[in-house]
Amino acid sequence: MPVPPSRQPIRHLREGLERKRSWAERLHVDGPLLLALLVLLLFGLAVLYSATNQNPVEVRRQALFIGMAIGVLLFVAQINVRLLRIWAPWMFLGGCVLLIGVLLFGDISNGAQRWIDLPGLPRFQPSEVMKILVPLTVASFLSRGIMPPTLLQVLVSMLIIGTPAVLVARQPDLGTALLIGVAGIFVLLLAGMRWKWVFLVLTLAVAAAPALWFFYMDDYQKNRIHTFLDPEREPLGAGWNIIQSKTAIGSGGLYGKGWLNGVQSRLDYLPEGQTDFIVAVLAEEFGLVGILFLLTLYIVIIGRALYIAGAAQDLFARLTAGSLTLTFFVYVFVNIGMVSGLLPVVGVPLPLVSLGGTSIISLMTGFGILMSIHTHRTARLGF
Repeated sequence: MPVPPSRQPIRHLREGLERKRSWAERLHVDGPLLLALLVLLLFGLAVLYSATNQNPVEVRRQALFIGMAIGVLLFVAQINVRLLRIWAPWMFLGGCVLLIGVLLFGDISNGAQRWIDLPGLPRFQPSEVMKILVPLTVASFLSRGIMPPTLLQVLVSMLIIGTPAVLVARQPDLGTALLIGVAGIFVLLLAGMRWKWVFLVLTLAVAAAPALWFFYMDDYQKNRIHTFLDPEREPLGAGWNIIQSKTAIGSGGLYGKGWLNGVQSRLDYLPEGQTDFIVAVLAEEFGLVGILFLLTLYIVIIGRALYIAGAAQDLFARLTAGSLTLTFFVYVFVNIGMVSGLLPVVGVPLPLVSLGGTSIISLMTGFGILMSIHTHRTARLGF
């Protein structure tokens, strides 16, 4: 049947788009973002190899998780963002059930009950999943109402944010609980929450700080604040990590001591060099040049993600993409600030570089959502 003249331009446009589809479009991925992520992951493996004293078992395990994370990214990128909006509340409820399961039956390690260890499956942290599900769920809820959000919408959103944050804080894992809260708050701010409510929340938080200090915070959490303010008060105790970290960073100089030639990590002066303090290992071996290369990769990733958020064509996509991008920036900022002594030590790993399978998979899931938002735009235009 011949195509009516009125529809021929649409047919030609559709055929033109199909002819010009690249490999990235066929896979529903963003080429520049994926390339920057792969370079960062490979660089992180090289640093991790040195940080673990050339332990091939740990590196192979990390490489396996990276492969799984890339597979998850590609899978999530195929899912239309409209389905994520529908599924978000149900996935959130499932995540809360897992957090309750952690408190009841979780695996205890280093005094914390944060992991679920099921037979035949690798041990994982449900709290990492909530870093994605909380902003996704808040964005799904707010996108169904009016903007800017009303007081009722803000209160319901705070309930969505606060429930998993409290459950995670009980593990105890205050650092991750704060990051979950920040991820949800970013959605509210991007949705246009009135600034008078923001200032009200900040005022209440400041007023509640003494009660939090005396009645809620554990001794080790208080000790971290004391150590941040004065690391030298216990140079062989609580202050050891940050003192050795700053020593490693400073000793790297401009070009570093060379790959595998770090002293602090190889002689075990630097605890947790493969996780929270891996930036110190990188700085000692690659110097300022290596740190600038790392920061450049992060800037490229965050800049491209912000571009995707700005180009999103509906409210849910914009809120989700913007919050995931800003939360990723907070991870980078907090870890580097923590390791260099500018922020208290809160146990936040360097994203996509530190040892940790669940963290990498959850972060790459977030980038898969960003790619889905970017590559499914034409479908929403009706082509």
